[in-house]
Amino acid sequence: MAEPYAYFKGEYVPAKDANINILTQAFHYGTAVFGGIKANWDEEKQQFCLFRMKDHYLRQLNACKMLNMHLPLNAQDMADITVEAVRRTGFRETVYCRPLAYKSSPFAGVKLHGSEDDWFVIATVLPPFSSTGGIRCCTSSWTRTSDHQIPTHGKVSGMYVNSALANTEAYQNNFDDAIMLTQAGHVSEGSVTNVFVVIKGQLITPPPSDSILLGITRDTVMQLAKDELGLETVERSIVRSELYLADEVFFSGTYADVVPVIEIDRRTVGTGEPGPLASKLREMFRDVVRGRNPNYPEWYTFMKP
Repeated sequence: MAEPYAYFKGEYVPAKDANINILTQAFHYGTAVFGGIKANWDEEKQQFCLFRMKDHYLRQLNACKMLNMHLPLNAQDMADITVEAVRRTGFRETVYCRPLAYKSSPFAGVKLHGSEDDWFVIATVLPPFSSTGGIRCCTSSWTRTSDHQIPTHGKVSGMYVNSALANTEAYQNNFDDAIMLTQAGHVSEGSVTNVFVVIKGQLITPPPSDSILLGITRDTVMQLAKDELGLETVERSIVRSELYLADEVFFSGTYADVVPVIEIDRRTVGTGEPGPLASKLREMFRDVVRGRNPNYPEWYTFMKP
């Protein structure tokens, strides 16, 4: 029977058997960096395509530097382990892989030095981010954490309390998700996604300086827009009122894929339906993550179950 699997403490084990000590420092203080990688199942070819896996692990290793972590693994080691973890699940559907590097010493104190570091990866399945054609969002009252508070260019676990507050606030106010602003009032991110807007034919996304995660899917969307559609993405600050005036707004993320936003703060975005550019990019993205676009062989790791 198919089940989630993990690589934990140097062994492959069912995920239910991979448990940390309740004294673990990262559990208490959020001193960990995580990632998200999809092994996309292609029913027609009966194979997985793990998308941009090395890029994900290079980003995680860079985040480890920010938290003073030192792992005895490189990006290729992590990729090889992840492939085997997916294989052992037995799933024949898209698998979500969650790698996490963490401060593993018991009660090491509120610090980054003097603690042991460890790493594991879980391979499991998750429900879709959105089952609708488009989602309804609000701008959050919670300000996006700034890079001068916690490094935003790495997926630092403790920082995601900020995202959880924004997401739950949106849910409690009958929205699907939140859009977070910086302290200067610029658009930053969704709760777990990057943001794109389309204004007068321009594809625009917040710059790295607006406290965003440099998303792998964000980068993929920008490259597809350039290579396949001849459309350069403008990286610049976006103010809140531009969300209301935009022709299209959409999210991007590994778990989310490309998700059109059709309403913000009870104001219709564009026509109130997924826009043509978001729809086209979503279609292209869903092809590329399954390895169906021959122009990007360096992005693909294929695996037969």
